[in-house]
This record gives sequence, structure tokens and C-alpha cells, in this order.
Amino acid sequence: MSWLTELARPEIRTLKAYEHALWEPGLIRLHANELPWRSRSDTSQAGLNRYPEPHPHQLTAALAGFYGVESSRLLATRGSDEAIDLLIRSYCRAGVDAVIVCPPTFGMYAVAARVQGAGVIEVPLRREAGFACDFEAIRARCSEQVKLVFLCSPNNPTGNRFEREAIVALAQDLQGRALVVVDEAYVEFAAAPSLTAQLEALPGLVLLRTLSKAYGLAGARCGALIAHADVVALLRKVIQPYAVTQLTIEAVFRALEPGALAEARAHAATILAERARLAAALSAHRAVRRVWPSEANFLLVEFDDALRALQATHAAGVLVRDLRAALRPCEALRISIGSPQQNDRLLASLA
Repeated sequence: MSWLTELARPEIRTLKAYEHALWEPGLIRLHANELPWRSRSDTSQAGLNRYPEPHPHQLTAALAGFYGVESSRLLATRGSDEAIDLLIRSYCRAGVDAVIVCPPTFGMYAVAARVQGAGVIEVPLRREAGFACDFEAIRARCSEQVKLVFLCSPNNPTGNRFEREAIVALAQDLQGRALVVVDEAYVEFAAAPSLTAQLEALPGLVLLRTLSKAYGLAGARCGALIAHADVVALLRKVIQPYAVTQLTIEAVFRALEPGALAEARAHAATILAERARLAAALSAHRAVRRVWPSEANFLLVEFDDALRALQATHAAGVLVRDLRAALRPCEALRISIGSPQQNDRLLASLA
């Protein structure tokens, strides 16, 4: 048994996975209590009257090929949120174990930990250093109870990317002690590639990817956890069967077709150009204190009066994210990069 498995909750290590109905789609299915007729509104290829593949091997193989890893290293999930929840439920004992998070960051890491009853240790980003990650503080706070360290890079909501070498060094130092989970939801918009190439040398490194951002499938809810095969095998015992719906599976296969991928790359290029244009325009605005550098598909913007800016955009029919509470005392809003026309409307609302 590897340390990756020994680190998990004892009851998860010994858990026997749910035995789902046999998956042989070529046979007449009278074994899974399904209705034999499609709904009149069903336009799917496979039919929504049938359960999807319990653990979608074809989808897993397609995503693994797309991300350049072996299928044994990938678990398809309902967005990154499910992957976060699976990791915490599998590795953290309620009232005993803990996770490290680096606020301000994606809130689901702490929420999922608290739902599980795990401790949440905060190592804040260093605002005075451009929201840099304090890796030395993480090492100092990583006690025996810490099982998972969550890093979002590029980070949400600040938009900055953490140093690859520092992440690699942290994962090396924590080998045998804790998993380092890097959420790469926005990596398609960043100046540096994924850490996928580091997986072989770092068994304790876990990567989270998603099709929600750069590939336009936020409504389909499909993510991927990429890690050592032992971690994936452990989580496969915990994930619910039929977690990824048939509609999502079919949407992902369409999104991975060459034409769709070319369109996604073109959209990403437009987002990068619009990010630069919007950052320049907002930086010149008299009511804007600062536009933080971003390697994501959004900008963190500090205003003299964020509430007034929020009210102005809302009155113009534009929603932006209010971060005054999360970044107190900063008067900050997070603005997603829209189409050129949507960005023009945002700027006009602030004028």
C-alpha cells in the first residue's frame, strides 16, 4: 500500500464500492429498472431513459488523451467542485484532520472541508507582494493533521499565477505527508502551461481541470481530477455511479471535436485581447484605484467606491462580482471578461 492510500481515512481504504448494474449496452436491458421508451422531448444520442455508463470509460479515455495523461490517472467529475469534495471526504476525518487554504481564494475548498467537519487552516496570500503565495508559511503550518493543501493557480479572485518552481518544491517537501492540490481552472488563459508534466515525479501532486471556463461547458458540469493512479483508484470507490450524465458525456465529445477546439482557442485569444483592452481602459478611469494583473478570464479591480460602481453596472444590466466582504478593506469587484460588445457596455456603465 502506497503512502497515497495510507494517508486516506481508514474506512475509505477498506470501503467496498457500490456494485452497479452490469454495463453491456448492446444487450436488451431488463436488469436496471429503466423505462424501455424514450421521452418525447429526448433528443440525446443514447437515450435518457437509460442510465449512462456508471463510470464513463470512453469519456475518461477521451479526457485523458486531451490532457495528455494515462486513463488510470484521471477521474471525470461533475465540475471541479465534486473533485474537491471527493478529496476531502476521502482524506479528512471529521474533527481530526485539516486542509490548508490560501485566502482570498475559491471558497469551495473551505466550504467542503467544513461540511466534512475537517479543520481549515488559512495561510493568507501576501497582498503587499501582489497576492503572492506564502510557501514558507504553508510549510510551517503543515502539521500532521493536514492532509490536503489547496492552491488555485491562476488564483480566483485575484487572477495571479503562483510560481511553478515553488509549487513543485512544496510538493516535494510534503511527499509522504500531504497532497498538494493545484486547481488549474484558468490555466488556458495563463502564460504558463499546466503542471501535468510534473505528475510522474510528484506522486502527491493533484491537478484539477475543468471544461467550464475555456471550453464553454459551465452548464454541462464536467471536470477532471488528474493524479497518481492510487489516488484516482481510491476516489473511484467514493464517487457516485452515474455521476456524469449522458447529456454531459455527449456534450463533452462534441466539444473535443477538432472544429470545436479550434473555436475554443479562438475564443480564448479574444478573451486575452479583451482582458488587455479592458485593463487599460479601467486603469485610466478616474474612479479606479488599481487593476490587478491577471492570467485568468477576469480582472480584480479596486474602486474608490465599489458600491457606486456596482450599482452603476447593475443599472446598465451588467452583473459583476462584489468582493468587498472577501477582500475587506479593499473596495474591490471581480469583472469577468465578456465579448467585445459586453465589455463596451460595462465601460459605458462606468463612464
